[in-house]
Amino acid sequence: MTRGDDREFHDFVEARMDRWRRSAYLMCQDWHTADDLVSIAVTKLYRHWRDVRRADNPEAYAQKVLTRCWLNERRRPWRREWAAERLPDRPAVAPDQVADRDSLGRLLRALAPRQRAVLILRFYYDYSTEQVAEMLEVSVGTVKSQTARGLQTLRLSAEALRG
Repeated sequence: MTRGDDREFHDFVEARMDRWRRSAYLMCQDWHTADDLVSIAVTKLYRHWRDVRRADNPEAYAQKVLTRCWLNERRRPWRREWAAERLPDRPAVAPDQVADRDSLGRLLRALAPRQRAVLILRFYYDYSTEQVAEMLEVSVGTVKSQTARGLQTLRLSAEALRG
C-alpha cells in the first residue's frame, strides 16, 4: 500500500472503530471478545483494502467482514476462553440504565448466533433484508426466517424475564 492508501485506511477505521466495537459486543456479549473480533476484522480489511475502497458500499463491506468474523469464531469454541458467568466480586448496584442493558444482553444471549447477527444487522444497523443476506452469504428467505424465529425467541424470553 502507498502512504496515501495507509492514511485513507486509517481514517476509514478510525471513523468506525466505536461502532464496530459496539456491534461486535452486541453479537458476542463480551468486550474482550469484541475487541478481538474488531482486530481480526481490521486486519482482514487492511489486507483487502483495495477491494474494500472499490466496493459500492465500503461500510457494509466492513460490517460483513466483522459479522463473518464473529460467526466463524463461534464455530471454533476451542480457540476461545469464555468468561465465567459470575465474577467473584460484584460492583455496587448499577443504575437502571445498566440494568436495562443487562436485560438486553440476556435476551440477546437467548438467540442462536445467526439469529442474533440478523437481528442486530436488521434492527440496530437498519440494513435491508437483501443487504443482510449478502453480508451473511445466505438467501433472503433465510434472513426472513431467522428474523421471524429470532423475534419469537426474544418475545418468549422477555415474557419469561417479566414473570
